[in-house]
Amino acid sequence: MLLGAIGDDFTGSTDLANMLVRGGMRTVQVIGVPGGPAPEADAVVVALKSRTIAAEQAVAQSLAALEWLRSAGCRQFFFKYCSTFDSTDRGNIGPVADALMDVLGVPFTIACPAFPENGRTVYRGHLFVGDLLLSESGMKDHPLTPMGDANLVRVLQRQSRNKVGLVREDAVRHGPGAVEERFAVLEREGVGIAIVDAVSDADLHAIGHACAGLPLVTGGSGVAVGLPENFRREGLLRHAEHAAELPRVDGLSAVLSGSCSTATNGQVAEWLRTRPGFKLDPLRLAKGDDLAGEALAWARELIAANAVLIYATSQPEEVARVQASLGAEPAGHLVEACLARVAGGLVESGVRRLVVAGGETSGAVVSALGVKALRIGPQIDPGVPWTVSVGGAPLALALKSGNFGGQDFFAKALAMLDPGQP
Repeated sequence: MLLGAIGDDFTGSTDLANMLVRGGMRTVQVIGVPGGPAPEADAVVVALKSRTIAAEQAVAQSLAALEWLRSAGCRQFFFKYCSTFDSTDRGNIGPVADALMDVLGVPFTIACPAFPENGRTVYRGHLFVGDLLLSESGMKDHPLTPMGDANLVRVLQRQSRNKVGLVREDAVRHGPGAVEERFAVLEREGVGIAIVDAVSDADLHAIGHACAGLPLVTGGSGVAVGLPENFRREGLLRHAEHAAELPRVDGLSAVLSGSCSTATNGQVAEWLRTRPGFKLDPLRLAKGDDLAGEALAWARELIAANAVLIYATSQPEEVARVQASLGAEPAGHLVEACLARVAGGLVESGVRRLVVAGGETSGAVVSALGVKALRIGPQIDPGVPWTVSVGGAPLALALKSGNFGGQDFFAKALAMLDPGQP
């Protein structure tokens, strides 16, 4: 195995695995830290559900994943987090990066969440979502990780005990050599983690090339675009032409959505214009109402003829009202548990193809279904591929970060499995 990655949520891990497959690396995503030997692959991504748990727990889980990946003989390690740097002043990006650096004996690494293909760019250390600063985007209203500061140097410094520095875009655009020189200067100045600007795919390739000698890289999936070529230059990797091929999975289809991001709100609205949906109310869940049972009964009446959507996606003002009543974490846990139960009931009813929106929701659903590993397939939209579960009866799963995908993502994803169908 060449590259071992640790993802802080399930959809983000799939996003990274998708990028590596596009680079010609045979990639497997495992759910949680495996107990047995590593699968045969060029890269393995260990998907954790550690983004919003206590920092101490996130560190412990990440170090367990690192130990397993080291035992598998990985040559380089990657800590993957969201392209919108989802975190709080308490962590978890900084504490996990610090801990990984300590165990690996690494004095210097980078932090680069940029993903220009999806509108995430970093300039002078500030993260942009499209034309907006992160702090002015929909992320400012995120129910669990509201991002009120776009300056990543400041954000990460509040989380990390390492000194945080910056590699500016004017160095990056001069290519890998200039980036490596800047790395060396910062390390001599005592910087442990450097935020790296990136506004284009060319920047990402330059950064990836410059990271060839770093034992640990941290960032979003975008910066991984340049890593496969490093292994090819060393003669360690042959391009796998069919890395994205998946076996066909037949069966009924459904969409589950727990994300309340701006992008997912638009996708839910687009679906509901022409297709059926059932909305979950967290306040009713808190009262003990069996909404999972109601949703499953509703779905079973329709699903033979139409793919259905079961969702808790809501606008920011409704999310605020629910959180004021229940609290952010309890409300989220109620929704995740309900959607996980719904997923199990749908699979029992013959659903074999699931689109799931939201990182926390995807984690809950995959855990409830007992999925232990995923083969990574073709990209649906930037950052989101189809996958097929490994072991047992196969399930086709599209695990979508809340912020990703076009307006028609749900229908587009399902149409990829049945070309020519409406």
